[in-house]
Amino acid sequence: MNGSRIQAFLDDLRDRHADHCAIVSRLREIVRQSAPSIAEEIKYGGILFSSRAAFCGVFPYAGHVTLEFSAGASLPDRHRLLQGQGKLRRHIKLFAVPDIQDRHVAEYVELARQAADA
Repeated sequence: MNGSRIQAFLDDLRDRHADHCAIVSRLREIVRQSAPSIAEEIKYGGILFSSRAAFCGVFPYAGHVTLEFSAGASLPDRHRLLQGQGKLRRHIKLFAVPDIQDRHVAEYVELARQAADA
C-alpha cells in the first residue's frame, strides 16, 4: 500500500469535489474492512484493491463515483444493481453517501473479495 499517494489522491479529490471524496472515503473503509490484508494502490485514476487477486476499484467521475468489480460479470446480482456489458467487469454508480447502503455495496464487496480469494 502506498499511503502517501492515496492520501494525496484523497486530498486532491476533497479540494475538487468534497461530496465525491466522502463517497470514496466510505467505500475505502468498507473494502478495507472486508479482510485483514487488503492491498490498495492508485491506478487508472482511482484506487484499486486486491486480496489474493485484484477484485475492485473506486473511480471518481464528474457526476458520480463508480465501484468497479474486476470479475463482476460472474458475481451473483440478487439486487440487480451491477451495470456494464463487458466480458468481465461490472460497476455500481454512486451519487451520494446514502447510495452506498441503499445499493448494498458491502454485500457486493464481500462477494467480490471472496471470489478473488477462491
